[in-house]
Formats: sequence, C-alpha cells, structure tokens
Amino acid sequence: MDITIHETAIIDTGAQIGKGSRIWHWVHVCGGAKIGENVSLGQNVFVGNKVIIGNHCKVQNNVSIYDNVTLEAGVFCGPSMVFTNVYNPRSLVERKDEYLDTLVKKGATLGANCTIVCGVTIGQFAFVGAGSVITKDIKPYALMVGNPAKQIGWMSEYGERLELPLQGDAKATCSHTKTEYELKASRVRVVKVVE
Repeated sequence: MDITIHETAIIDTGAQIGKGSRIWHWVHVCGGAKIGENVSLGQNVFVGNKVIIGNHCKVQNNVSIYDNVTLEAGVFCGPSMVFTNVYNPRSLVERKDEYLDTLVKKGATLGANCTIVCGVTIGQFAFVGAGSVITKDIKPYALMVGNPAKQIGWMSEYGERLELPLQGDAKATCSHTKTEYELKASRVRVVKVVE
C-alpha cells in the first residue's frame, strides 16, 4: 500500500488509512480511526477512535483530534489548533457518554492555535483565523477571528478574501480564479466557475 509511516509513529490495529497518506514523527492513530487518501498528519498528532478524516486533509504539528470529530475532504488544521469533545469537563466526573459531535465541512481552514469548542459545525470553505475561539456554528465561506470569534468577512474557495458585505445582496469575483460568488440571505454561494 502507498502509505508513508515514520518509524516513531504508533498505528493501532484496526485503523483505516487511505493510500497516499503520510504519517510523520510521533503520531498516534487509534484503532477505530478512519483516515482518507492523501492525508498528511504532522509531527505529534493524535487521532482518536471515533474520528473520521476525509481525503486530502492536512493536519499540522501538535494537533489532537479527539472522538466525535469529523473532517470532510480538504480540511486544513493549523499547528497546535485544538478540538474539544466535552462541553463542561471535570476530572472527577465521568463524561465519556456526553461527547458532542463536531463537523468540519469540505475545504475549511482552521488557523494555528485556534480552538474549536465541541458541538459545532464549520461550514464548507470557512476560514478560522489564528488564535480564534469558535463557540457556535459557522456559515460556509465565513471569515472568523477573535475570542469569541466574530465574522469579519467572506473567503473564496482559493483562500482569498472576497469583497462582500456581511449582510445584503452582492456579488464578488475571486481575483485569482475568477470564480464568481453571490451573497444572498446572509449566505455565500458559487454562481459561476471559470474554466
């Protein structure tokens, strides 16, 4: 199988890893994890049992992906960003039956050192700035920054800020790809892709 696994990595029996994936230094993948094709897990990454990672995801150094987290295809997890899976943890209270599901949709970017509080859905191609704290669902294409994070704009699928207001009806074009986007009813969608 076409998988690169560093000799220091620990891959528990039963873990599913797709072809073309790269597992780097001191990674631990638990036996129930499902990892897609062409995924990169950087140094010191932990992947729990009840985790699904889609194709073409990049997980940078020092990220722990705990149970009940799902990453769809093409998600980027920046260095040392954090997922949680219990909303109100206590060492003296067992809460493994209270894990909340976290879903990160296709193409989203989670910047370095950001924190994703469990139980949220991050929309496709959303962009979370470095150090931000996400406590609620994020719309597709939204640009979020701060603690707690607030939306300050919209991002293209290429990763460029779109010249769109937060509210109202408007259109914008990604300067790199020339793809056209439309803002309507507080949602952004692609209206024309230039081949």
